[in-house]
Amino acid sequence: MQRVWWIGALLVACGGANTQTDHGSGHPGAHPHGEHRHEHHGQGHNHDFSDVERFAAIFDNPERDAWQRPSDVAALLELTEGVTVADIGAGTGYFAPYLSRGVGESGQVLALDVEEAMVAHMRARFAEANLGNVEARQVAPDAPGLEASSVDRILIVDTWHHISERAAYAARLASALRPGGFVLVIDFTLESPHGPPAAMRLAAQAVAAELEAGGLTAVIVEDEALPYQYAVRASAAE
Repeated sequence: MQRVWWIGALLVACGGANTQTDHGSGHPGAHPHGEHRHEHHGQGHNHDFSDVERFAAIFDNPERDAWQRPSDVAALLELTEGVTVADIGAGTGYFAPYLSRGVGESGQVLALDVEEAMVAHMRARFAEANLGNVEARQVAPDAPGLEASSVDRILIVDTWHHISERAAYAARLASALRPGGFVLVIDFTLESPHGPPAAMRLAAQAVAAELEAGGLTAVIVEDEALPYQYAVRASAAE
């Protein structure tokens, strides 16, 4: 669930590279292609994340806003005052300000990532920005670390295709949702000029099927306005 997994995708989208093959290779701290999905179990990583500021310059590049449309993503979550939302694979905390405003002072945002350096960066960032309703947590690659019936919304952006045993992971998400809550998965379309190599991409229909295998009821969001990504919403039982 590291945002570093798609560092090449952001470089391409922000004009820092020219081909999709830069995704996940050729950059300090990025995974070579052979380590994606099936080999990623949260053990044995030899990546150096000490230069988090370098990654932050990519993940938080203002040019990203034009295609990532964070306000539109937050709107798809239908946040209201007092709800709890978890951002899985939060990286540098790119979405945190938007989520923080959406849940209000009585709500809570959980920014979750597997990388200790990223979590430390987020904690400092949130403290500096006075985001008192946002908490950064380190979690395991195979589990979101959420208690049963503890959150109302779960956001997963450009991360789902990197998770191993996705149906089992979806079941953990289903358990964490409160009645009426839902998961929102945002990922690159098969046709997108940006994103990971074609072999790593998942169709929206495949994502929906994996979420349903975990006990959720999934639909592809038809009216989203993201130019290079799709949105899949998966609801818990009422």
